[in-house]
Amino acid sequence: MQHDQLQGERRDAAGEGPVTTGRPRPRRLRRLLIGGGLAFVLTAGGGAAAYKFGLFSDIGDPVSFEKAKKPAAASAEAVPSGVSLPTGPKASFIRTSRLPDGTQIAKTTLKGPKSGFTGDVWVWVPKEYDDPRYAKSAFPVLISLPGGRGYPKNYWGTGPGLGLQQAVADGVKTGKSLPFILVMPVINADTKNHFDGSDIPGQPKMGTWMADDVPDFTRANFRTFTSRDGWGFMGSSSGGFGAFKHVLKHPDRFKAVIASGIDIVPDSPLWKGNKKAMDENNPEKLAARLIAAGGPDVYVNFQIGTAESGRDKAEKFMKEYGRGPVHTRLQVIQDGEHNGKSYVRGMREGSLEWISKVMSAPTPDPGVR
Repeated sequence: MQHDQLQGERRDAAGEGPVTTGRPRPRRLRRLLIGGGLAFVLTAGGGAAAYKFGLFSDIGDPVSFEKAKKPAAASAEAVPSGVSLPTGPKASFIRTSRLPDGTQIAKTTLKGPKSGFTGDVWVWVPKEYDDPRYAKSAFPVLISLPGGRGYPKNYWGTGPGLGLQQAVADGVKTGKSLPFILVMPVINADTKNHFDGSDIPGQPKMGTWMADDVPDFTRANFRTFTSRDGWGFMGSSSGGFGAFKHVLKHPDRFKAVIASGIDIVPDSPLWKGNKKAMDENNPEKLAARLIAAGGPDVYVNFQIGTAESGRDKAEKFMKEYGRGPVHTRLQVIQDGEHNGKSYVRGMREGSLEWISKVMSAPTPDPGVR
């Protein structure tokens, strides 16, 4: 996977990675520009031009996601069974980009209480989250992990250019996707090492960060399901390995994963031959243990492009471990390469619909229109 990380760094530079909407203008400069150009803005076409050139950009502004009217806190009956309202403490978000439908991606810095690691997390919520009909409903969560460096940014969150958020939004419209909350944390502790999404002895606890701190943060800030049926992962390359591993290691917490272009076993040099610790984070060992225990059921969707390697590894895992409680599926992406855009295409072509069928959907309130 060290080779995978180097390749990921090249992909970041080539466009798979961070996609931004432009550097936000300082607020004072925006006020000066707006004030000085007020007459122009009010002329025909001036307003459109002002937005086009970013004079009214709100990138970098504070964001509050919890806009829907909450059930009365004093009434326990107001909260449906299986729904967890935001527990707090409330995080401080800043807007990093917007989608055409008005939804937004925002970033916060999380100090992980359990891992001790501090890193950035990006979040996107679908427009249904603010619909009054769903004010009492939980929403499914898809923790989305990047490949490549995976630090200090998560390329799924640094902009909508790869199309992940739009794929979910479009899938909701066509009935092929649930309206997932996408939570996009960094996956590594620095730019020099990859940590296999694990607690490697003597290293930052990146496994605890992703499997404990990030879900706890999500529950603190959003309406989520109390059941594992509302929790899943997606990831690409080294992030896909982490996503895949977490679902097999914690089947009591997470139900399903879309894992794209991944390795099957841990191989970070930071393990230094610690076989016991590696086995505790080896998907093959974890799958065998889950089969022996008889459950709970987990759902694994591999994605592999025909223009990349790794299909043989995925098919070998499926043949050996795709039985009993371990349900596997392969999404082959025709002409797909080892990059985010190909994997989003695979999600559009079937993987989003597949994972949506095995996870819980939000429930509208029949009394609200």
